[in-house]
Amino acid sequence: MNKRSCIMAVDDEEEILRLLRRVLEEAGYEFVGTTSADSAIPLLCQKQPALVILDIMMPGLDGFQVLDLIRQKSDVPVIMLTGKGEVTALRDAIEIGADDYISKPFYPKELVARVRAKLRRSAFRPTLDSLLMSSGVPDESGHMPPLFSGRRGCNKR
Repeated sequence: MNKRSCIMAVDDEEEILRLLRRVLEEAGYEFVGTTSADSAIPLLCQKQPALVILDIMMPGLDGFQVLDLIRQKSDVPVIMLTGKGEVTALRDAIEIGADDYISKPFYPKELVARVRAKLRRSAFRPTLDSLLMSSGVPDESGHMPPLFSGRRGCNKR
């Protein structure tokens, strides 16, 4: 049995969290949500979600501040969920580390499609070690890696 990907959402509106839970669980994901920005980082560390959906406008810490804290600990994909349609707010979110955004109100099918796309891309994101191994850079012991070690997804011919 495949393990379901965990999606974490942070939004101060209970109604939005209930909707996200229903939509994402119906799409086959595990869901964990919180209305408290203050509990977002401990929850992130505990659950280690595959993706975070984060509201921008929240009391206390806002979504930008939470995103900054997330980026200090993790490179988990983050989709900002916002009622703000301002181009500058969305641009700022992308510049400080968000991977995507969706404006409220949103279409559930669009949300699921964006979640799937981000998870698909993050599953193939190379690690620094794998990049070094494929780049001809010697490892810690000074040995050169083989030029080709298995299938290379981007270089199929």
